Amino acid sequence: MTYWKPVSKTALITGLAAAGIFWLHAIMDDDGFLFFDYVNLPFHEFGHLFFAPFGETLSMLGGTIMQCAIPFGIMLNFLYRAEPAGFAFSGFWLGENFLNISVYVADARKMELPLVGGGEHDWNILLSKFGLLNSDAFIARLLSTSGWIVMICFVAWFIWQGLSANNEQNNKDTGY
Repeated sequence: MTYWKPVSKTALITGLAAAGIFWLHAIMDDDGFLFFDYVNLPFHEFGHLFFAPFGETLSMLGGTIMQCAIPFGIMLNFLYRAEPAGFAFSGFWLGENFLNISVYVADARKMELPLVGGGEHDWNILLSKFGLLNSDAFIARLLSTSGWIVMICFVAWFIWQGLSANNEQNNKDTGY
């Protein structure tokens, strides 16, 4: 008996198609704002409010922390429930957040991105505070690369789960 619930062929095909479409969207994007980011933005802004009582640094980091904590928390819920499609999707979403964060970090010196309410640039302030402003491009590449790796790993894991579930079902059907 396996830990995870089985993945249907329909879920596997739909998940792979969705990941492929998203990756095409991400590769062809020229402004750095992907459609998942419309979901991420409210969580990011809430993070600033949530972490504000803990000081300026945590308040600035809070947006990024929260936009990663939400998909991570959802991922843990699906892990607990042994639901591979939800687990893979939320892990993929976590990786996508790294792409979004990388765009924000890459803009730390230029400060050209339109910000919600025209507020302060979190990553300009944070990287300046830690003496890393001149490393913004390197940190952004690291985050972007990490995001792609996370997304690819979750898709690969989902494929493995889907094929394993289908193989187990085939073995049951044939008596092996």
